[in-house]
Amino acid sequence: MWLACRFLYDMKRRLIFLFLALMPCAFVAEGRPYVNDKKAPEDRKDIEVIQSALQSALPQARAATVCIELKEGSGSGVIVSADGLVLTAAHVSIGVNKKVIVILEDGTRHDARTLGLVAGSDAAMLRITDEGEFPFVEIDRENSARLGDWVFSLGHSGGFDKERGSVVRLGRLVRIANNTLQSDCILIGGDSGGPLFDLTGKLVGIHSRVGQQLQVNMHVPMSEFLGNWDGMMNGEFIGEGPFAEKPVKGSGFLGLATDARKEGGLRVTKVGNKSPAQQAGVKEGDVLLTLNGTPLETRAQMQELLKEMAAGDEVTFELERKGKRETLTFELGER
Repeated sequence: MWLACRFLYDMKRRLIFLFLALMPCAFVAEGRPYVNDKKAPEDRKDIEVIQSALQSALPQARAATVCIELKEGSGSGVIVSADGLVLTAAHVSIGVNKKVIVILEDGTRHDARTLGLVAGSDAAMLRITDEGEFPFVEIDRENSARLGDWVFSLGHSGGFDKERGSVVRLGRLVRIANNTLQSDCILIGGDSGGPLFDLTGKLVGIHSRVGQQLQVNMHVPMSEFLGNWDGMMNGEFIGEGPFAEKPVKGSGFLGLATDARKEGGLRVTKVGNKSPAQQAGVKEGDVLLTLNGTPLETRAQMQELLKEMAAGDEVTFELERKGKRETLTFELGER
């Protein structure tokens, strides 16, 4: 009996010791990596922990990181929902309700449209308009990033390159302010709007300002996105600031002259050389029937509609040409 009790006692001690020995490892795997709290890696084990975490998080992070193709140049972004919601920078999104192209890591191209933005902090959203289920990453909703944390950045530096893919850089958070994170990850042009991740693969920021020194870069924290989420989802231009210029109503330029017809519609009598209307394919003799769905009856009516629009706004004309109906969609120029 005594031997049996002694055996059970020893086994219990061993199990408790094993549990306590394994508990720190489980905490590292599921929570905050211990290497974040060291000034620098001290041995090979520390480096391997960082390497392992990066290798584990990178495939999904890369799959969700996109190139955003604009009329002039490109930027980056990251998908945060299966239905194609993308977070990026306001200075990349070029405004509210604009058409852009999103390119996935495998080169697949999708139509997208910008949603809202925050002009003062450089936060913005857009949505892929093509149907499908898209790879996405998890947002850090707990604002868990801390000074000194290891992070990694992704972006389509200099534009999309299928053979190269998105570029990864490892670094640390060197400064945290109210609406700004600063890391020493090396970024260049084309990375703007791309994602910043912690070692667990959670999205903690979006690249905003690329510094004159490559290792000095600013990022928009997720708290700024979460605090303005509903407004951006509703397509609002929020606040004022250096990252986006609010459209001025009445600044749009069409570049044509018309006369009203008794039977309705406006006949085009002149199209300006190199005007937005000419570049979109409007011709003299065309009859403009509707503007953005509103039937056109007088020149003054069309001018009133245009006064509510700004340069860069999209217009859709339904017109009649030689007895056939056509639809033209294009952007207004700037006066």
